Amino acid sequence: MFDRARVTRNRDRASSRFREYAFLKGRESTQLLERLNDTSREFERALDIGAHDGQACEALRESGKVKQIIALESASSMLAKLQSTGFETASMDGEKLPFPEASFDLATSVLSLHWINDLPGVLTQVRQVLAPDGLFLACLFGGGTLPELRAALIEAESEITGGISPRLSPLPGLHEMAGLLQRAGFALPVADVERVTVRYSHPMKLLEDLKGMGEQAAFAPRDGQERRPLSRRILARMSEIYKSRFSDPDGKVRATFEIIWLSGWAPHESQPKPLRPGSGRFSLADAVKRARDGDAD
Repeated sequence: MFDRARVTRNRDRASSRFREYAFLKGRESTQLLERLNDTSREFERALDIGAHDGQACEALRESGKVKQIIALESASSMLAKLQSTGFETASMDGEKLPFPEASFDLATSVLSLHWINDLPGVLTQVRQVLAPDGLFLACLFGGGTLPELRAALIEAESEITGGISPRLSPLPGLHEMAGLLQRAGFALPVADVERVTVRYSHPMKLLEDLKGMGEQAAFAPRDGQERRPLSRRILARMSEIYKSRFSDPDGKVRATFEIIWLSGWAPHESQPKPLRPGSGRFSLADAVKRARDGDAD
């Protein structure tokens, strides 16, 4: 679905001014640190997948809970930035993690995994490169991201051209990601969601931010055909629709980002395990009956 070379190219182009636009990367890197602080564990070796220019790596380093951090990134200019700030780096070739099994006791990723084609396969690889009882903690954009922009683009393009082309990436939902964690073999998997609303003076400012984040479309060509670029006419009509439907009383427009957080552990014998079916000592029916009898007294 995604052209990985184009994803990398978009990130390379965004690298020089990335932090001027990547406020969500910074926000969720802070969230990563807060969630990491929920565990009393300290970690010898961490892998940050899709590190961009290192905001999440910096949060990990500042936490004092991680001794060594490896930043994994595909864009060469982002890698250069990481190296200039003292991080050990590795280049991600396609969607293969270039590490042997049980190499890390912590794996993180902040707003990168939504560009993966084989997400089940990469999650399985993450679990494999974790040592037993290693922690995976990550977030990615979910299916409820930018519904306003999607709706305005679809209506504008269909109105002007009589059809639509893919413009915004399809994104996974919360329940889908929870299932993928289980499928990948993580123990104690948890998935939850947060929504962030950002307000803009104009819809085109949103598009500017997406480009600055390296988050513009990167679909693989279909049957060798390149995707049609958006014309000025479509963009103008999109802006009109967006402002008419998604404006606040002060004239600013809303943009919603859905962020799915994931956590799971590489299996280990010390972890709590669910009871076998039928092994409980009391039945639910008995518990309900006892509660009723107590109320009657």
